[in-house]
Amino acid sequence: MSLADFFTPIDLKKITPKDGYYTSHLGSKIDHYSTNFPDLELKTDIAIIGVQDDRNAVNNPGCALGPDYVREKLYLLNEGNYTTKIADLGNIRQGKTVTDTYFAVKTVVAELIKRNIIPLIIGGGQDLTYAQYMAYEELEQRVDLVVIDSHFDLDDDNDMDSIETTSASYLNKIFIHQPGHLFNYSNLGYQTFFASQDSLRVMEKLYFDVHRLGELSGQITVAEPIIRNADMVSFDIGAIRSADAMANANASPNGFYGEEACQLCRYAGMNDKLTSIGFYEFNPAYDNNGQTAMLLAQMIWYFIDGIYNRKKDFPLNPKSQYLIYKTSLKHDDHELVFVKSKKSDRWWMQVPYPTGGSRNERFHLVPCGYEDYKTATSGEMPDLWWRTYQKLT
Repeated sequence: MSLADFFTPIDLKKITPKDGYYTSHLGSKIDHYSTNFPDLELKTDIAIIGVQDDRNAVNNPGCALGPDYVREKLYLLNEGNYTTKIADLGNIRQGKTVTDTYFAVKTVVAELIKRNIIPLIIGGGQDLTYAQYMAYEELEQRVDLVVIDSHFDLDDDNDMDSIETTSASYLNKIFIHQPGHLFNYSNLGYQTFFASQDSLRVMEKLYFDVHRLGELSGQITVAEPIIRNADMVSFDIGAIRSADAMANANASPNGFYGEEACQLCRYAGMNDKLTSIGFYEFNPAYDNNGQTAMLLAQMIWYFIDGIYNRKKDFPLNPKSQYLIYKTSLKHDDHELVFVKSKKSDRWWMQVPYPTGGSRNERFHLVPCGYEDYKTATSGEMPDLWWRTYQKLT
């Protein structure tokens, strides 16, 4: 079975403006599946995938129709100061069952990652994050997952094994899936009144990395090291405040501002490690004058911009491009080691694998911020170091 078998072509007549595209528009640059399926043997950096399945999108039927509305706006944006190599593969229609759709998404995402192409999913429901994640199991790859969402999407009240994979409970399936390929889960933008105390205890017990909206509001740069650690990102449009993104039946008055959402997407694009991203829960039935579709198109534009501005500075190669800082803690003889890129000024922290003090100690490099270095120089253990160390044990 070839990749083309999973897709239906785009109806260009529906999305192309009356006068066509300017030569600078992405609509003129993207190799889209309208008649012939794009040749992925040619150099392709990013593949756009629409998924038309909202059967497990809780309280948000209609989001399966989202992909073409986003395309319509995205194709009208101008290419940045680089040469894009983007293929739009068309839409994965809903399968006979939701499981069939998951299989299609998982297979397509895994195949694209194998080819060093970044899948960019414009979803239906956020339950498709589970299928996006399952692609990494197929690749037998350990996963750092970042979800941008106002909720945790955990079902606290039912037996874990019997929980359906829906947009409100897909994390249960990811957390308990065996074999477990999840190394770290991070949430950006949860709102405390949407999070049960039970789910917060689960996050603490598993040493996961969760950040309230209030921690990030007005200081979005705090999110950069967290996103820089991600292999995959799942973005729920409901994480954006309804005044900026009303096209979601579960939209809420509080959330990220539109420009903050764009900045988060640029950070995701600039992450050298990131290999897939999904944008979910956009429902055109609730859009006003195409505003949310345009915001989502701009978020995707910033993600693309980030990819073409990657620094390729994941440490430590060559070592001459990095500065090493060592600092000791107050009540411990332990030494913390920080790495700073001369090229981008970005920071990483070395966390040793617990090997019982072997002379050939191995290290896990975790992205961090300057604030973590300042915490260590004051003699305190950064929380990020401790949580990472616990997960390595």
